[in-house]
Amino acid sequence: MNAYEILKERGFIEQLTHEEEIKALFDKGGVTFYIGIDPTADSLHVGHFLTVMAMAHMQRCGNRPICLVGGGTAMIGDPSGKTDMRKMMTVETIDHNVACIKKQLSRFINFDNDKAIIVNNGDWLRNLNYIEFLRDIGVHFSVNRMLAADCFKTRMEKEAGLSFLEFNYMIMQGYDFYELYNRYNCVLELGGNDQWSNIIAGVELIRRKTAKPAYGMTFKLLTNSEGVKMGKTVGGAVWLDPEKTSPYEFYQYWRNVGDKDVENCLALLTFLPMEEVRRLGALEGSEINKAKEILAFELTKIVHGEAEAQKAQEAARALFGKGAVAGSAPETKIPAADFADGMDILTLLTTIGVVPSRSEARRAVQQGGVKIAETPVKEIDFKITTDMFTDGTLLVQKGKKTFHNVVLG
Repeated sequence: MNAYEILKERGFIEQLTHEEEIKALFDKGGVTFYIGIDPTADSLHVGHFLTVMAMAHMQRCGNRPICLVGGGTAMIGDPSGKTDMRKMMTVETIDHNVACIKKQLSRFINFDNDKAIIVNNGDWLRNLNYIEFLRDIGVHFSVNRMLAADCFKTRMEKEAGLSFLEFNYMIMQGYDFYELYNRYNCVLELGGNDQWSNIIAGVELIRRKTAKPAYGMTFKLLTNSEGVKMGKTVGGAVWLDPEKTSPYEFYQYWRNVGDKDVENCLALLTFLPMEEVRRLGALEGSEINKAKEILAFELTKIVHGEAEAQKAQEAARALFGKGAVAGSAPETKIPAADFADGMDILTLLTTIGVVPSRSEARRAVQQGGVKIAETPVKEIDFKITTDMFTDGTLLVQKGKKTFHNVVLG
């Protein structure tokens, strides 16, 4: 199977600019493509990991990835999918984040012997001559078409509107593709589905400037069965940096995904053969927990190495097996003030991340699967107050295997 067929079978592909031409391109093989990552933090998170996995599949099939880290575009901020303007970062912070992300990417992509390259768009964006850029590049962009893009329309409808600074982001990303085309013969841009308008901008710019073909492909965003973005906990994103999200916490996040999400996560985020993915995804009842354990182990192994995955799995089994002690459970600190008027059980369960959504929390309570301090919770409007804590700690249990300590902060 070529890379296109693998990505299609595993459920990555959402939109294509030129489907038949892209299929033919992959049949030939040896495609140079790029994925851009803006360094808004000093670590990649789970949302990035889906595109990193796509990159890895592509490379395994003999194609060459270009990992573009946005040291230039991060100075503006991508308005796609954002209701407010991103916080502006200093050049020093951006450059620090770029260095950290470059180091992380090398764990997933093979950069030996020019099999892949990392570039920083700050190298060409930060020193542009504005007048020349407007004449050479800006002339190829229609303001009418840009305003019709979803990423801009959403912001235009908000009271804060869209700043002229952010309005330039699409042009900058389109120019990135044009630069990579000229420097490395890069003919394909990949990205999340929220990047569709920006990718089209680059494809059309290359075709207008060079009269040569260029292509774009987007992937589905990582969401659960209810359409909610995955990879969020009370502490924020689920990071790939072990200092931000420990291997054990990372393992536990995937061990606790919803039953309906197991097959999708196995297909998108592991290298397991699809036959095995379908077999595991078809398990029902208590058997689905075996599939979740495999998902958690495989993902932790890819991100943190087999030794850390083994340790995380052993710790989880020891905690949730016979004779487990509450002191071994992960914990979340929550201000005592949050419990002043009582916190409802659904809010607590989603806040500490033992369930991915309020609907999952509601089902767990209604099915009798939730305990507070070893006492079953039977009502979805049950409220937790500070007097339920012992020495500032409250043990929450979901099902037979998920334990979590809530600590008054």
